Amino acid sequence: MNNQNPIGVFDSGLGGLTVVKAIRNALPNESIVYFGDTARVPYGNKSPELIKEYSLQITDFLLERGTKIIIVACNTATALALETLQDKLNIPTIGVVKPGVNSALKLTQNNRIGVIGTIATVSSGVYEAELKKNNSSTNVTSTPCPLFVPLTEEGWLNEPVTRLIAEKYLKPINEANVDTLILGCTHYPLLTGVIQKVISSKIKLVDSAQAMTSETTKLLVNHKLLNEQNNKGVLKLYVSDLPARFEVVASRFLGEKISNVEKIQLG
Repeated sequence: MNNQNPIGVFDSGLGGLTVVKAIRNALPNESIVYFGDTARVPYGNKSPELIKEYSLQITDFLLERGTKIIIVACNTATALALETLQDKLNIPTIGVVKPGVNSALKLTQNNRIGVIGTIATVSSGVYEAELKKNNSSTNVTSTPCPLFVPLTEEGWLNEPVTRLIAEKYLKPINEANVDTLILGCTHYPLLTGVIQKVISSKIKLVDSAQAMTSETTKLLVNHKLLNEQNNKGVLKLYVSDLPARFEVVASRFLGEKISNVEKIQLG
């Protein structure tokens, strides 16, 4: 495997761009191939079997593009499909759960940690299991926030309705006396503004996307795949539907003009 090959990243929609942005800031030499499954978003209300099927289709596509590692930038797919992918793929494959858990455990002072995510992620219990595996005394409060993904995909990041929904969803988090909150979906960092207005000012937020950068760097170094050439990496974006709309949102979020997003049909 050539260390100049791209990193593969995928998500159910645009949320994985939070991971892309963090990696590009930390590793500007690395090229990235991103796939957003915009035709089938959200994943959070799908069955585990379907999520595994979608994830295998997407990783097959990324492998065809010569990716050297794959980052599952979707908490739902990480929770339900990562082990399957790691068993089947012949390149390093990592998800967003463990880096977020490690960051939260370093930050918490009272061992009370909140987790918000899709219905599928919360129902899987993956965060609670991983947190307790590392520290059995951790008290975990998990709350599903199913409307956060569609609100983000619509670009409704600061609408009054978004705040109302956030207040309802996050009430259990405020009542649980947590001091650390894991944003257990890569879409959710886009809602950081409204989340911070609704939760206690004492609660620290953990963004899994930011936590991924050190994990990715470590993986590349360990497998001798770090691109050390002094050239700016190339970003290539693919989606399964609505490429023009994705370009608008991606441009706004990444802070640069994004064009030539390609629509790819899978399955």
